[in-house]
Amino acid sequence: MLTLYGIKNCDTVKKARNWLDQHGITYRFHDFRTDGLTPELLQHFVEHLDWIKLLNRSSTSWRQLSAEQQSDLTQEKALQLMLATPALIKRPILDTGDQLILGFSAKDSGYEISVTRQ
Repeated sequence: MLTLYGIKNCDTVKKARNWLDQHGITYRFHDFRTDGLTPELLQHFVEHLDWIKLLNRSSTSWRQLSAEQQSDLTQEKALQLMLATPALIKRPILDTGDQLILGFSAKDSGYEISVTRQ
């Protein structure tokens, strides 16, 4: 089964969930705020996605970080920030079992190509 990772009140996550529902695609939703984010899950994301793209630097959560937290980023520092504040992760992440897809755009959805109906 597909797993969609994100935060339930995120507009982009809502759009992705709606798209999946409209296309009759079965998935499990994992909310970082209620279901949590483990170091192992974050490591899984980083093994398949570029950590630089995974870190959402345009988010409100990013803007709320101090200049010191935002500066001199390394992968290790970014992972610690994302573990402490999962809202820093770009959303949604769709795990198809074969690949991870980062982000969603209904207009240009990679989901249509990458996802088969269950």
